[in-house]
Amino acid sequence: MKSKGIVIVVVILVLFLAFASAFVVDETQQVVITRFDKVNRTITSPGLKFKLPIIEKAIFYPRNLQEWDGDPGQIPTKDKTYIWVDTFARWKIVNPEVFFKSIGYLVRAKNRLDEIIDPAVRDMITSNRLIEAVRNSNRELDTFEVGLEDFRDDEARTYMISIGREQISKHILEEAKPKLAKFGIELVDVKIKRINYVREVRESVYSRMIAERKQIAEKFRSEGKGEARKILGEKERDLKKILSEAYRRSQEIKGKADAEATKIYAKAYNIDPEFYSFVKTLEVYGKSLGKDSSLVFSTDSEFLKYLKNYKAGR
Repeated sequence: MKSKGIVIVVVILVLFLAFASAFVVDETQQVVITRFDKVNRTITSPGLKFKLPIIEKAIFYPRNLQEWDGDPGQIPTKDKTYIWVDTFARWKIVNPEVFFKSIGYLVRAKNRLDEIIDPAVRDMITSNRLIEAVRNSNRELDTFEVGLEDFRDDEARTYMISIGREQISKHILEEAKPKLAKFGIELVDVKIKRINYVREVRESVYSRMIAERKQIAEKFRSEGKGEARKILGEKERDLKKILSEAYRRSQEIKGKADAEATKIYAKAYNIDPEFYSFVKTLEVYGKSLGKDSSLVFSTDSEFLKYLKNYKAGR
């Protein structure tokens, strides 16, 4: 019985030592093995691994990318405009042994990143104008972006971007990356997530944006009115041209008709001049003599020559 109990104890002890010494390293992990709080070795390959129980300790670190989200802060630009800048970064542990010796645990890494990235961001923002931090190129702003340029300086309208937001982010990365390398950290990327004006500046910017849009709207309205006047002017011109052409054509037709009538009258006159004279005289009588008309002529008047020989009842 006693030997059986010893065997059970030995088995339990072996199982305990096996569980205490064996561990699994995932593909996304790397491990630092310490012995009495000093680095003994590092493990970067995945699989089942072993360590001395109690004496050695396994500290796991991630191999994949980690995120760093900076705290938004108020930073003045080179042209003394205060803005809120919010940045983020991606980093990873490339040397777990150095990381363990310099920082230790993963939760402490954020503080170290804050101490290095935040000053780099501040240095680059304060060294450049606001428009450099906002824009990437010199393309013309559309109507939805008017007001994003530096509202304090009219020179910004013609200012040529020499660095731009993308290059500022690149310079921040270049400045912070070597400082983090000595901690076993590789800084992969740094980006400016958001830039916003402080409240006082924001109100001025909104006022300017409103004024800019009103100016653009007024420009469109004036151009529309000008185009409308142009169309109306062209319409009036075309109308007068049509009326003038119609009047000229009608006068030509009327002139031809009068000439034709005159020609007919002339032919009729040549055939029987006396009859023609008689008809025209009667027409004059009809227009000039009425029942209430009173005319005084001499008896030898040419006007009454066809009435002299008139006899009643004929």
